[in-house]
Amino acid sequence: MEKKIYNFYPGPAVLPRPVLEEVQEELLNFNATGLSILELSHRSKDYEGVHLEAEARMKKLLGLGDDHRCLFLQGGTSGQFAMIPMNFLAPGRTADYLLTGSWSQKAYKEGARLGNVHIAANTEEDNFNRIPSPEEIKFSPDPVYAHLTSNNTIMGTQWHDFPDCGDIPLMADMSSDILSRPFDAKKFSLIYAGAQKNLGPAGVTVVVIKQSLLERIREDVPIIFNYKTHADKNSLYNTPPVFAIYIVNLVLKWIEDNGGLAAIAEKNREKAALIYKEIDESDGFYRGHAQKESRSLMNITFRLPSPELEKKFVEESTANGLIGLKGHRSVGGLRASLYNAMTLEGAKTLAAFMREFRQENS
Repeated sequence: MEKKIYNFYPGPAVLPRPVLEEVQEELLNFNATGLSILELSHRSKDYEGVHLEAEARMKKLLGLGDDHRCLFLQGGTSGQFAMIPMNFLAPGRTADYLLTGSWSQKAYKEGARLGNVHIAANTEEDNFNRIPSPEEIKFSPDPVYAHLTSNNTIMGTQWHDFPDCGDIPLMADMSSDILSRPFDAKKFSLIYAGAQKNLGPAGVTVVVIKQSLLERIREDVPIIFNYKTHADKNSLYNTPPVFAIYIVNLVLKWIEDNGGLAAIAEKNREKAALIYKEIDESDGFYRGHAQKESRSLMNITFRLPSPELEKKFVEESTANGLIGLKGHRSVGGLRASLYNAMTLEGAKTLAAFMREFRQENS
């Protein structure tokens, strides 16, 4: 009998089982073409249908219309750290960054290589264990954009209420919590997300951008790094990652079939509550990193009384089919990633393991 495995890796991460089964079923013969999706031309009508469906589904789930475009690009989120200032940070202008963890720091550093940048908020003094309050955010005069990271995979914090930026174009890296909950996507001028955490496999980055923003792009941007290039060519300027986009489309359909963002959010809150309950009721055996009001529903980070116990926890959890619980190499500790595709059964199994491990090792 096949051993039950629960995948808590932070990315590439767990995918919905029904999606994987559908991929398996039609891998050798997609849409009755007699060809695998891996073999199809990106210019073919069969693939075009997948591509257009994926864009339409993404915008529908976000509640967006014709005034937004959904692009499928390569280069990961790290590529977007550079593309955003390349496209919009003109000489003499300033871009604002809200720093809440390692990934927002990397975005800021990339912006600083390309132009003037301003730190509008920074929680590094608290070891990035919280999201800044509205009173702490100090925008520069007339910034060309403001940038934030909505969920911090390494530290386990999440923006639960996005800041009011007024007329400042707000841009967000949502790689690790995209489509995990309803939110007002119209507040954002640009949203981007590497697919490998909550949307699909590694290899494609989804960018949702306002049409009006495309007219504000610098004229000296190299063609391949220009958002307008990809919007004008429907993300087909160069060969896109066809297979990854195909799976993203199936994941979006899976979200639709399971009640949309409201239903997904309810399940995500239920899963996270199970793990945080074990942390909060452990009398200090498990110590969460994030302050309670800033806790992430996607990535739960915690420590044990000693590095030796943390190593034992990882070894025993892995032996019990709970994989990927080791914390990020930069901070250590433990981390449970509870993306959309993680089942409630998986969260319950982890909570039970945490309870038993504490009882045996306290």
